[in-house]
Order: sequence, then structure tokens, then C-alpha cells
Amino acid sequence: MRLAIVTAYPPSKVTLTEYGYHLVKHFRLQEEVTEIILITDVTEDAKDLSFEEEGCKITVKECWNFNEYTNLFKINNVISKTKPDAVLFNLQFLKFGDKKIPAALGLLLPLLCKLKGMPTISLLHNILEQVDLENAGITSNKLLQRAYNFIGSTLTKLVLSSDVLAVTISKYKTILEKKYNARNVALIPHGAFETPPEPDYTLNEGPKQIMAFGKFGTYKKVEIMIDAVELIRESTNANIEIVIAGTDSPNTPGYLESVKKKYAHVEQLRFTGYVAEEDVPQIFGESAVVVFPYTSTTGSSGVLHQAGSYGKPVALPDLGDLSILVKEEGYLGEFFNPECSESLAVAIQNIIQHDSYRIHLGKTNYKAACSLPMSAITQLYVDYFKAIQHAKSVGFDLEVPQKKLEVTV
Repeated sequence: MRLAIVTAYPPSKVTLTEYGYHLVKHFRLQEEVTEIILITDVTEDAKDLSFEEEGCKITVKECWNFNEYTNLFKINNVISKTKPDAVLFNLQFLKFGDKKIPAALGLLLPLLCKLKGMPTISLLHNILEQVDLENAGITSNKLLQRAYNFIGSTLTKLVLSSDVLAVTISKYKTILEKKYNARNVALIPHGAFETPPEPDYTLNEGPKQIMAFGKFGTYKKVEIMIDAVELIRESTNANIEIVIAGTDSPNTPGYLESVKKKYAHVEQLRFTGYVAEEDVPQIFGESAVVVFPYTSTTGSSGVLHQAGSYGKPVALPDLGDLSILVKEEGYLGEFFNPECSESLAVAIQNIIQHDSYRIHLGKTNYKAACSLPMSAITQLYVDYFKAIQHAKSVGFDLEVPQKKLEVTV
């Protein structure tokens, strides 16, 4: 199978870059995949293919840019010329731009591939029905929110034209089936990016690092985390370092710089900036706790799965998709009120004051991550592609089972 994967890819800063990297890394080892055609955004530096010596051939086709109006035509042209056997789209609603027209045009691509007769799967990381438009930094205007919801429903119908629409959270599958009467929605878990050897769970000498990882400024705001650690320091004199690992959200440029200025007086506060893929293990490995300073959620959390892969305890708000993931996939952490720094301080303190509890949480999360490795997730996609191909060969549409991950025709 010659598989085309349409995704942002490192060193790109576009959303879902990390997930695209790990999709490619694990698809290349699937026996059924003979070549990956990586249809990705243009970057100044070369694409990160440090794993390319193993597995199948990877052909890179850089052809699109964030917010470019011609992305639809450029990507479609590459697909027409390369003629892959199957196409996988790694999507969310603002994948191709945060301007309405480029974003919408990009989401027409699954329909075009379906019309070409190519087996097509779209992985949709969020659905607009579950996105808080104000907290996500899209719009606070109520009229515009209604317009976005209408447009989002239209675009969802377009993405549902894929042979299979994959989602990572069971609630998304339920919503899409009920609202759109869809029968081609598959629940395929997010998966853990890496399953490194089980750590020994001991921490380095020195301050305990409390870390948040991601793109900040919209619904991910680090002030609550800084304030919480300051409260712990005042009451316990604990030796703690605050680590903000990542960059601004594209919707809030300058956010982290403003935080630096506001908290210039706070000691042991470190901003790492962009974290390259090869530096991720160290950032997580040195952390005592991974904090999720979120006020809402917009899909399955790659950071939660990464934390689990490195055996880290987590402090997270009991809301939305994070709450569902913890319950469905077996993760464990301390919950806090996302609007209360005192609540977060208690959650962090509960974890770091007793090594036995911190280690228990880390071991539980490592076990949860290992139960859903990306190798198993990519095999599920291969199975679905094979089922789609078979369905097309006998002239039937593929109907996805309602509650099982197995594929049937």
C-alpha cells in the first residue's frame, strides 16, 4: 500500500505537527505500507526523518502553507500526480489556516479524494460541537459564534464524506452519529507517542520541576500554575522550579512574553521556548509533575499521553475531554478547579509531598500509555484501509461498527 499522509510535520509550528511525526514514524513499520507520501507544509529547515533508515520509503512533498488560499489545489495536484493507494488526513478545523476561507477550503480535500475513488480516512482531532469558541481564542461575539457553528456543521458534513472519519474520544462518535446520522465514524484512540523503557521514577537532585507543555494563551493559561506554585512556596518553603515548555498559540502572539514581564519577580521560573522532538524526553523526564492549566479542551490530549509514556503524574482540571480520557483510558491524576490557583496548589502539593503517591500515579499512567502504543493505533488504520478497499471491490459502502474497534464490510 502506497499511503499518502496529509499533515503538518516538524519542524513546522502548525497544529498537530507532533502527531503527524508519530503517525509517519509508526506507519513506516507496518508491513502492508510500502511507501509513505508525506504531503506536508513548507518549512525552511528539512523535515525531521531521523528514523528513515528503518521501514518503508518516505517521499516528502512540501506543497502547502498555513492560511494560503491555494492549498486545496496544491494538495489535490500532488495527490493526482502521485496516485497513492490510500489517503489519511490528520485534521482539526483550523489545520490549514485560522482565516475562514483557507481553513474551509482545506477541509474539502477528503471529499475530492473520495470522488477520485481513493480509500480515504480523516482523523478529526476535535469537533466544533465540543469547542468553546471564546476560550479557544476564535471569537467571543455571540453572533459570530452562531455563524461559526453553522459553518462548522457544514464543514463537518464535508469531512464526513471520507470513507471513514476517525475520532479519538467516544463522545465525539456519539455526537456525530446522532446529529449527522453518520455510519462511518470510527473510534480510534489517540495512542501514546512513545513507549520508552519503564523509568525508575526517581527525580534528580535539586528543585522539583513543575512543568506545563504546549501552545499557550487561549484556553491554556499558565498564570494559575505560577500562582499555585507561589502559594506552595509560601506555605512550605519547597524547592520548586516552574517550567513553561512551549510557545504562544497562533491566536495569541506575545502571550508568553507578557507573562514573563508580569512574573519577572518570580524565582526559578523558566521558559524553554519551542521544544524540538529530540528534546521532549528530557523535558518530561526531569519533571516531577505535568500540569494542564486549561480552562477548556478542544480534543484528545497528546500531552497527557506523552506524560504517561514517561511515567509522570499529572494535575488536570476535571472537565471536558480530559475527564473523559482519564476515565476511558485508565490515566490517573489529581484534579483541580481550573479557575482556582488554591485548588491547583493543593493538587500539586498532594503529588509532590509523598514520593510513594507520586510514583503510584506515574506507574499507573505509564501502564495506561503502554496499553495503547502508536504501533497498535496505526495497525487499526491499516485494517480500516483494507476494509475500505474490500468494500469498494464488491461495490458496498463501509459501515463502521457502533461500539467495537474491529472493522467489518
